[in-house]
Amino acid sequence: MGGVPSTPRFSGGSRPHETAEYLIGAFIGEKSFPLASDYWQKLLELPLNLHWSSDRVQQACLRFAQNNCYTRHLAKILIHLSWCLQECVSISDASSSAYVKALNAVYVSSVFLKHLIENAKTDDFEDLYMSLNESEEIPSNVPKEQSIEHLVVNSVLNFLGRVDVSSDTYLLHYELLNFMLVALSTQLLSGPSLGADDIHPFFDAAMSQPTSLVNLAIRKLLVNYITWLRFPLKASSYYIFSEGYRPGVLQRVGSVAANLVLLPLNFFASSSNEASRSPLADNSLNILLILVHYRKSLGMDHFKDKIDYSSPDSLPKEESFFENPYCKALENSRDIEFDRVDVEGNAPGGSAVRLPFASLFDTLGMCLADETSALLLYSLVHGNSDFLEYVLVRTDLDTLLMPLLETLYNAPRRTSNQIYMVLIILLILSQDSSFNASIHKLMLPSVPWYQERVLHQTSLGSLMVIILTRTVKYNLSKLRDVYLHTNCLATLANMAPHVHRLSGYASQRLVSLFDMLARKYNKLAEMKNDKMHVPNGESKEENSLQEDMAAELHIYTDFLRIVLEILNAILTYSLPRNPEVLDFFNSRMDAQKMDGEWSVEKVLQVIIVNCRSWRVDGLKMFTQLRFTYEQESHPEEFFIPYVWQLVLSRSGLNFSPGSIHLFPADLPLQDNIGEEAEKPQKGDMKGNELKIEVPV
Repeated sequence: MGGVPSTPRFSGGSRPHETAEYLIGAFIGEKSFPLASDYWQKLLELPLNLHWSSDRVQQACLRFAQNNCYTRHLAKILIHLSWCLQECVSISDASSSAYVKALNAVYVSSVFLKHLIENAKTDDFEDLYMSLNESEEIPSNVPKEQSIEHLVVNSVLNFLGRVDVSSDTYLLHYELLNFMLVALSTQLLSGPSLGADDIHPFFDAAMSQPTSLVNLAIRKLLVNYITWLRFPLKASSYYIFSEGYRPGVLQRVGSVAANLVLLPLNFFASSSNEASRSPLADNSLNILLILVHYRKSLGMDHFKDKIDYSSPDSLPKEESFFENPYCKALENSRDIEFDRVDVEGNAPGGSAVRLPFASLFDTLGMCLADETSALLLYSLVHGNSDFLEYVLVRTDLDTLLMPLLETLYNAPRRTSNQIYMVLIILLILSQDSSFNASIHKLMLPSVPWYQERVLHQTSLGSLMVIILTRTVKYNLSKLRDVYLHTNCLATLANMAPHVHRLSGYASQRLVSLFDMLARKYNKLAEMKNDKMHVPNGESKEENSLQEDMAAELHIYTDFLRIVLEILNAILTYSLPRNPEVLDFFNSRMDAQKMDGEWSVEKVLQVIIVNCRSWRVDGLKMFTQLRFTYEQESHPEEFFIPYVWQLVLSRSGLNFSPGSIHLFPADLPLQDNIGEEAEKPQKGDMKGNELKIEVPV
């Protein structure tokens, strides 16, 4: 009971589930069916509605792995999948048998391909046996010069890019994205930094696709994310290999088999928050991030014909990487609304991806609580100058900034990497002076999620100061994460010369941050002085403690210097626009003779009048500091593990932890920022750099 039949039974009077049993049994069995055999039509045309337990699926996968080396059934079903997808693209009828065959082919392929990848024994994945036997007669419509993985990736991307998503095609689009997740999961078995000789068959195939197809795929993945399409699944009888007998649901069957969840028919009709998500949009974003952040070294062999070894100057100065076409397509994307014609009325040339930036901006604003959306925003503002410029000229910057600031406000409940990404996004935006000016002009009626006090009619810039200073103070007391503090202070320093009408509460928060840093500095200085007066003969532990204390004192010195320069920049360049700063005006207030009681309005009016006579002669004129963000030389060490951690935590792809080498699989996928903050793990974000630019 429960075993996979070694000799499948098939007869004309068999019931459908018995016929499916035979066909799957034949697929995993010892007999090799030729590519042109009618067996493949029977397998792919029949509704495969089996109810197998996870143990039985595991047995089937193990048997398939034993026999695939000589049956080459994985390669053959992938070829049939390619043919089916090509037929789907060429016809307009989504109810044709080609869609049924493609759906069966992609699902069966995903189940067994995932098992083979999880249990791969070789670094080059030769045990996938992605080729036909030499004795196999190859049909004329199989390109001999093209690998099977290239053929299937080409067909999948072509279908995804060219076929519109509708209620009839939604399920196939969704399953093809699941298939791509499985195919690209070979990356989980290696480290993030790939050498020229490292092989990932489906990645290599994806990276060698023509530019036109790459652009088409990137555009469709982003459009799927933007539109968040939701359709009821019509294929309610499609539940191959599921446990239980609930129609329309593919339940999780464990790490030994596919964990690609088909949703119940009423999923999209639910009013719950979870049901409001779009699985197609989520998977589209997952695939986009995986492809965009892929990175591979070219190696020295790439330069062997270009190097004159007798001349040291001809040697490459640093490691070179191949140009990722998907990253290039994302970075070169243009706004469809402003790129239809140029100033002379000519249509734009080239093959750049055209996107509705307005819709993308709005979708990001709604979804930034999710880490994958924050990572997409980072990828866009860091890599795509057109999108960054579009963001900077928007008058409703609160659409993006409010969810980002709320994430920082809730930092103890967020992952450390999510906080780092948000801070870097804010730093990139603060590098623009127009951004720093405009955020102080945008007034917020209220900030419902801010609990410490009621904030009414607060400028967006004041709120940024409040949240950034709050984040620094929280982490000074809890985490002492230097990278986090530095990013917060760098953003505040960029904002300082452009501060306008800073609220009283924001001013008080900024001054209290200086007070907190000063007290911490004084305490450390006293402790260091006390240690210096201790007689000689300290232990190694005491020497190490003194070194740590000196290093920490140096860090706080830098922090204090930055905060002092922030305050100096506000006083030097922005005081007439910031009457909430009070010290200079104490004497002016005493000199005023006023009948009756002082009111807040009267006090503020006196300050505003005297702001006009404020002179900065007594202040030392420091050159404005300008902090910029620079990505480290090996960004893949952070981004590739981070992307896959997000994918595994959101997609339902349940990969065997023992097979994962990309990141420590025993670590929780959603680590809290309050945990292990001072113990950088492999792929830590803290390797990225802040660059200080001092304008002449």
